[in-house]
Amino acid sequence: MKLGRPFGLCATLGAIVGMFCQSAAAAPWVRGFVVGSYEYAFHYGGRPGFGRAGEIEPGSDCPHGSTIHFSNDTEVQRALVLQAWRSQDEIDKIARPPGLEQVKAPVLTRFHIWDRAVSYRGWRKGIETYVNPFAAVDPGEPEVTGKIADGFDLDANPNTGGFTDPSGQKGIDNALYRAWGCDAPWRGNGNATLDLRANDKMQEGLYTMVIRISGSQDPKNDNDAVLEIGYSPDHIVKDSRGNVGADYSYRIVKTEQYTKLRARIKDGVVETEQVDELHAPRIAWFYDHTGDADFHKGRIRLSIGADGNAAGLIGGYRNWRDLYAENTFAQDGGQQGIREHEDGVALFYALKRNADGMPDPVSGQNMGISTAYRIKAVPAFVVDPAKPAQVTVLTAEEPRRQAFLAIREAMIKATTTRIPQNVPPGTTEASVPTLERIIVDLPSKDYFLKTLDRPHYVDPVDEFGNVIKPAPAAASKPDKQVNNNAPATLGDKKL
Repeated sequence: MKLGRPFGLCATLGAIVGMFCQSAAAAPWVRGFVVGSYEYAFHYGGRPGFGRAGEIEPGSDCPHGSTIHFSNDTEVQRALVLQAWRSQDEIDKIARPPGLEQVKAPVLTRFHIWDRAVSYRGWRKGIETYVNPFAAVDPGEPEVTGKIADGFDLDANPNTGGFTDPSGQKGIDNALYRAWGCDAPWRGNGNATLDLRANDKMQEGLYTMVIRISGSQDPKNDNDAVLEIGYSPDHIVKDSRGNVGADYSYRIVKTEQYTKLRARIKDGVVETEQVDELHAPRIAWFYDHTGDADFHKGRIRLSIGADGNAAGLIGGYRNWRDLYAENTFAQDGGQQGIREHEDGVALFYALKRNADGMPDPVSGQNMGISTAYRIKAVPAFVVDPAKPAQVTVLTAEEPRRQAFLAIREAMIKATTTRIPQNVPPGTTEASVPTLERIIVDLPSKDYFLKTLDRPHYVDPVDEFGNVIKPAPAAASKPDKQVNNNAPATLGDKKL
């Protein structure tokens, strides 16, 4: 539902009503927003149009450009040669499948062969790579070398973090940017592929994030304001140009993916308190990995512009294994890696290497990594629902979501115990069973089906990786029909 915007009257009136407006500003006020853009706050330093051989968009952040993992057959060979148990002949055949020119879909066929192959890069055959990334050699992730970053000084120490923000504040903690800022799908000047994908899915109805700010002094200067951030079950409304529409109403869910924070506003800039746990929707592009972002020592900063729009940051420490799972298992690790030219194993080691918070009380290992997410939002009416509302559940997608949760838990167990875990059923890891369906017209299919590892399950799975349960057996008929109405007999005698 669209309502009239409640602010802006004083800005359009003259000095005659100045005293009235000043008085009205001290009354209770509320402003709401719906988020239209939500992404990691990576500070792009590339130079469009500039390039050198073998490099992609080099710049002050990433001198050697973006990652190029699995981008061509040479890169695939480089990844596979790290396994001593693979022969050179096998590596060469995987990189350039024999007979590929004879199939109907050569690019797709090669894609799934590479997916299956790179999904098994452990120290021995049979260890799936993405569930057990510790079992594979670190292929190396190029890390950000620039010193400018968006984010917060989360630990109140200007001597840590290693970054300075564009305003000159030192001690900015955004280790996720250092670890992943050169990763191809997350690097760009507003056009990073996974940023675009996630924002498109959010705007098309996958999930909605809303923000509500209230106070009792002045919307531009208030020392005792409140900021709420959370999930809405209402889909984002777009205008005729395809942009997120302003001034529509959205319900807010307060049972999960929700946080209420104290805030101060100065000259239109909202700064919240820092809280132990800040819950908000997470970045997602499929239903299975939607959920709670769960920032530790989290805080929010928003600037409200003259046009009423808001832009800013959410920051805090996130469990780096959650970040790894959300990025890797949205589909499957091999598929995302080959399509996006990233290597989940390299991302795993980069996260672990750069983790800078949430130390484990027993091991002392940092389980959190400092992060900042960038937000852009337009005015909206954020309302409490008349009836209790909850996070939307898509029943048809729940099996896939449960598979995501299962593979996440398997990965956490594997990386904690360093004992390799199997791939849970219901996922599509290692292109199961898509490869078997795609490869049918490849002359060398028998070689690959025999040579390449894959997950195996007790029950068969369908083309989406879901376990196919056998149909219940039909009830058998008794050998002899019994007439329960007939009198019982013993021999020739009636009883």
